[in-house]
Amino acid sequence: MKNLFLALAMLTTSIGYSQISPDLYSWKINLNGATGYNGIPADVQQIRYSANFTYVSSSGIPSYTIGPWAMNPNLASNQNWTFKIARYPVADPTPATAGNGQIGVLKNGVVLFNPGDAMSYNNQNIWHRVAQYFEAVSFDTSGGHPAPGGVYHYHINMKKLYTPNASEHSPILGYMFDGFPLYGPYAYSNTNGTGGIRRMKSGYKKRNITTRTTLPNGTVLPPNQYGPAVSSSYPLGCFIEDYELSASGTDLDSHNGRFSVTPDYPSGIYAYFIALDSLGNPEFPYIIGNTFYGEVVAGNTGPGGGHITITEPVNQFAPKYLTLNALLQGFYDENTNSMITDTLRVYLRSSISPYSIVDSAKANSNSSGTGSFIFANASNNTPYYLQIKHRNTVETWSSVAVSFVNSVMSYDFTPAAGKAFGNNMKQVDSSPLKFAAYSGDVNQDGTIEASDLSAIDNAVFGFATGYISTDINGDGTVDASDASITENNAFNYVGRITPVSLGAV
Repeated sequence: MKNLFLALAMLTTSIGYSQISPDLYSWKINLNGATGYNGIPADVQQIRYSANFTYVSSSGIPSYTIGPWAMNPNLASNQNWTFKIARYPVADPTPATAGNGQIGVLKNGVVLFNPGDAMSYNNQNIWHRVAQYFEAVSFDTSGGHPAPGGVYHYHINMKKLYTPNASEHSPILGYMFDGFPLYGPYAYSNTNGTGGIRRMKSGYKKRNITTRTTLPNGTVLPPNQYGPAVSSSYPLGCFIEDYELSASGTDLDSHNGRFSVTPDYPSGIYAYFIALDSLGNPEFPYIIGNTFYGEVVAGNTGPGGGHITITEPVNQFAPKYLTLNALLQGFYDENTNSMITDTLRVYLRSSISPYSIVDSAKANSNSSGTGSFIFANASNNTPYYLQIKHRNTVETWSSVAVSFVNSVMSYDFTPAAGKAFGNNMKQVDSSPLKFAAYSGDVNQDGTIEASDLSAIDNAVFGFATGYISTDINGDGTVDASDASITENNAFNYVGRITPVSLGAV
């Protein structure tokens, strides 16, 4: 049987479930009992939640191939994890140490470890060994390996879970045990969500030392606590204490994160980021620094951790999944056959008049126009119209009502105008043939007309920039090109066409 998994990323709210949030929908849930290494049930098995916590149950084994592990006698095994993730995490004024063992969990239920290998020079607990240097020979092709007890884990980026894309904001890869999300290496250049996409630079650099006689904080050690001199056997960077925070030219703090807008948290959140260098190689501290940013939820870390007993009423998270392809006229570039990424909201509307809203979900569509949307109130085998809304695009409905089958649905607006109700889309490419929703409805009243142009003119006069509705082409600046798109559509009397307006049955 073909494995069926859904990576639940880039989504937000559903009507009637006001607390549905990324900590619920970002997990890779095994939908059909598929297995991984040694026939062990793979990925996340179950998501449950209360008002304040999300409970993630997994085997700790991914669905992709893992192993072998050279020079490592341990074998990965089912850990029967249940983790407790804070849904509303808060900063910790006295940050806790990110110690040995699991310090976070990936969206596929595999755990994360800190940069160290739990050993130190001469066992003095002063010069702590970096796993990437001392244990990399035992990493498999995904970058993970099992610890004693069979705990499969990562110290560095997980190559088979996610392939970095320099043109898109990285997705959520998991959550640390303080409740804050972990993203891949690419993010918005500016913390307010503007400036394009670029790689996040680690806040750490190698110290300028040849002997190991002091710690990064300036502490001078007695001779019996010296580390080995820097040499070919112990090169600079093989111990955690070989690194210090850089004073400039970086993005991430001592925890390996920053507060910023992300596709999943448009109001901003503190987030950790995978650290890679300019060549795509793992870069210290890889996943997390020496400490957590937020308050750590008890019971997830340390010996015996990760086997939470749920002692409060919880709900099962059992959503429906829509894969949607849709393009936005102003955001699409026919020269590159790609679109600037942005957030869409999709409403499920009843197929029967008055076409009431049943549910909604929000997601960030990628450069191909594809987004994954998750709904909590939908039913299988029930037809729904799909209504797309965007900050400056004319709302667009599917031409027909479509249904979820076995909790899954897909719909592609792009190949023909007839995929939209009333053929209400514009051709934006001829090779390949592509159609997009009309851009220019700045005030979202359903019609592109003078008031939209007036708003754009005012924004141009005020040199407006950023994530704003008057930026019709998504380049971060309001100028004549935005006005041109809107003016042309206004001239052609472009507006919404829906079953409601036409009285469809």
